[in-house]
Amino acid sequence: MIEIIKAIIFGMVEGITEWLPISSTGHMILLDEFVKLNVSEDFFEMFLVVIQLGAILAVVVLFIKSIWPFALSHRNPCPIKSTGILSYCRKDIFELWFKIIVACVPAAVVGLLFDEFFESLFYNSICVSIALIVFGIGFIIIENRNKNFHTKINSLSEISYKTALIIGLFQLIAAIFPGTSRSGATILGSLMIGVSRTVACEFTFFLAIPVMLGASMLKLIKFGLAFTGMELAVLLVGMVTAFVVSIIVIRFLMNFIKKHDFKVFGWYRIMLGIVVLAYFAIM
Repeated sequence: MIEIIKAIIFGMVEGITEWLPISSTGHMILLDEFVKLNVSEDFFEMFLVVIQLGAILAVVVLFIKSIWPFALSHRNPCPIKSTGILSYCRKDIFELWFKIIVACVPAAVVGLLFDEFFESLFYNSICVSIALIVFGIGFIIIENRNKNFHTKINSLSEISYKTALIIGLFQLIAAIFPGTSRSGATILGSLMIGVSRTVACEFTFFLAIPVMLGASMLKLIKFGLAFTGMELAVLLVGMVTAFVVSIIVIRFLMNFIKKHDFKVFGWYRIMLGIVVLAYFAIM
């Protein structure tokens, strides 16, 4: 029962920090210092990645109309001009997914080839803290710059393949440097090139689907399916908790950015980075 409670705590932290641009890695490092799951090291490494499947499902549930490329009838808003089954396809959403794939290519290639290398090199408290602080400062600087700046891209359809690739390169930074925050890197990159906050968040959420799904599948394959009953229970509880919390957090963030900017998250990242540095310096 105690391990189930711990899994709920990890799922809550995952659901909150995966979508807010504050770095799930930095929070997981701190949480692991105080809440130790009584599991093997291999299972714990897999668990931290695979509970993201719950978070992904939250995006699918909330944005199904924006990401599902097949219409329920031929009266869809943007049909391919054809007859038969193709008339049920939504060209605009297929184009969106092609752009998502383009944006995912840099991180996918580097992740597949160098994931373990970069993890061994940069997955430590000092590098994570520096990434937290640097990107926190970045959010404050960019939001100050954008006060009197009119956004160029105010809908998903206005994102070009070039823009998608640029956002993907920022996602690559997060893949290399833990603590950067995947959502933080892509949102910050989007703001820098003139994407509105709402569109930046939505595109970031959609990018997470193939990225996190692929990472989870790789971890599951590497770990295998030989779960004990307790391990399976811990994993499922963590995923379900991450799903429920993600639903709440994503709705909160989309409402929050309609009236506020991201500077509060920048200041929070800076403070968290300092806390992580101080804690591990003392320990």
